[in-house]
Amino acid sequence: MKRIVIFASGSGSNAENLVEYFSNSNKASVVQILTNNPLAKVLDRAKRLKVSALSFNKVALTETNDVLKLLQATNPDLIVLAGFLWKFPENIINKFPNKVINVHPALLPKFGGKGMYGMNVHKAVVENNETETGITIHYVNENYDEGAIIFQAKCDVKANDSAEDVAAKIHNLEMEHFPKVVEQLLLEQK
Repeated sequence: MKRIVIFASGSGSNAENLVEYFSNSNKASVVQILTNNPLAKVLDRAKRLKVSALSFNKVALTETNDVLKLLQATNPDLIVLAGFLWKFPENIINKFPNKVINVHPALLPKFGGKGMYGMNVHKAVVENNETETGITIHYVNENYDEGAIIFQAKCDVKANDSAEDVAAKIHNLEMEHFPKVVEQLLLEQK
């Protein structure tokens, strides 16, 4: 059985979707949810879904090996960033090569980089009069949103769409595609 660890910073809708998607699977399961925000709604979701969850601070992630040691003890087959807002540390990326992925709410390389998350991305898409946007699932490397692209899905942006309209379209793409791509990556692992 493949083991998934999710990192999230906010409400955790993608985390919940992944937990539910794999809840009846005999191939993989979400074994832990980790967050950098002790008040994140993802912790409530994890409790309701009966998934182990912990919060940590910046020191534990970037200045010590505490989070790395926790991951090594958990031994995940895939680490999934689902709305995790901090830059992911190289020590973890190096220990889990090609096993850390992220979902980004735009078609990278457009609208990526530091500060480009959530509504910031959707507002930029609307302000730039884009006619399409989408999601990008990619490997995580040492730079924000620059890892190799695994999958993209697109949607139209109408001239009268608000950032909220775009956010809803992106949410639907994430709910539909993210679990399937995670599953496919796990199936392809040796």
